[in-house]
Amino acid sequence: MFLSVFEMFKVGIGPSSSHTMGPMVAAGRFLQMMRASPFHFAGLRASLHGSLAFTGVGHATDRATILGLAGFLPDTYDAQAAERTLAAIQETKTVTPEGLGTLRFDPKTDLVFDYDHPLPGHANGMILMATDAQGDVTLRQVFYSVGGGFVLTEQELAAGKASDDGPAVPYPFKSAAEMLEMARNSGKSIAAMKRANELSRMPADRLHQGTQRLWQVMNDCIDRGLQGEGILPGGLKVKRRAKGIHDALMAERGMNLTAPHTINDWMSVYAMAVNEENAAGGQVVTAPTNGAAGVVPAVIRYYLDHVPGASRAHVEDFLLTAAAIGGLVKYNASISGAEAGCQAEVGSAAAMAAAGLCAVMGGTPEQVENAAEIALEHHLGMTCDPVRGLVQVPCIERNGLGAIKAVSAASLALRGDGTHLVPLDACIETMRQTGLDMSEKYKETSLGGLAVNVPNC
Repeated sequence: MFLSVFEMFKVGIGPSSSHTMGPMVAAGRFLQMMRASPFHFAGLRASLHGSLAFTGVGHATDRATILGLAGFLPDTYDAQAAERTLAAIQETKTVTPEGLGTLRFDPKTDLVFDYDHPLPGHANGMILMATDAQGDVTLRQVFYSVGGGFVLTEQELAAGKASDDGPAVPYPFKSAAEMLEMARNSGKSIAAMKRANELSRMPADRLHQGTQRLWQVMNDCIDRGLQGEGILPGGLKVKRRAKGIHDALMAERGMNLTAPHTINDWMSVYAMAVNEENAAGGQVVTAPTNGAAGVVPAVIRYYLDHVPGASRAHVEDFLLTAAAIGGLVKYNASISGAEAGCQAEVGSAAAMAAAGLCAVMGGTPEQVENAAEIALEHHLGMTCDPVRGLVQVPCIERNGLGAIKAVSAASLALRGDGTHLVPLDACIETMRQTGLDMSEKYKETSLGGLAVNVPNC
């Protein structure tokens, strides 16, 4: 099993990897299908189902789908160009994706939120259709946004886990047990094995430049969030808090008046800064999702700014280790809130961050696996119940607490020798089973939990 660090961590836009980035990616894939088809097309239609319908407006799924059909992609998203394009589409009721000419598309009638007909493959389903001059559908494809910006067609989903057709990698671990065995046999760290796998698919300079860009985007997102002010969009009137907290923390520095637990505020504010940017539709990195995008960057920033002896040269090892853990969770369970609740999002992110921090602080592979297990175990059962379908409440603060748990888990693991009762594989399987048993009300539909018990206007 091989899942690249650049698949686990993807540069994109907020507020949701599964509900914003995923539909945009699906639309891009559909345009490619159209370009490869011998038919001539005159129009487009789309329908959103399941969680994409129930919380689609709050997650900007409609905007993402429209822009995706116009040719926009998350990695190269230009916010100003997007606004101009949306205005033109509303006026002309057409889209003009490259290579396909002008196509009829009226967002009011050709984009349907179907609340009554969930698709069978996954909670995040959508159907994209291309029509001829008479309005008859001549190309149709069902897509599922399965979390973290990953998108599968119904055929790919039915075939099982996404296939990997690339060359064999030197350390093809599919479980934490296999990962640890390979580490013992090779004498390599988890990051070193992951790096060897990546280098079997790409040159070293591309890997290094890519991981540097990931951290740069993450860090820039933190910095923007620490300066952002005002009210977040969506109607809940949630005020940005990261700047005020950060300003207060900076003012207290050097005063010798702060309690030791104030370090938790630093971790929280870094994560909140990212998720406030995400909620505002800014540029973020899936880690492994947008809703959980603040945990990993916050822990890296905590490491660099607050841990003696920390070095930016170790950030690549952090990201590679985190990606290895995230890949195990995705392969054996889920990173999708719509599929398994927030345990699959912030829980997975905390496990990834704990593993990464433990690794760069000198942890053995066994201690790294222990750190990931501790962090994930103490998110088991966490629901996904965003108020008004927005990635704001409880998501922003939840990332802060996820970062704190990640650091605590890494610290506990480093205090031990790596032996522990609950294997990471058992914890991941428990998360998968818990997600299966969890009521749909608590899986990103905003039909239960805080979403119905907190006034949302």
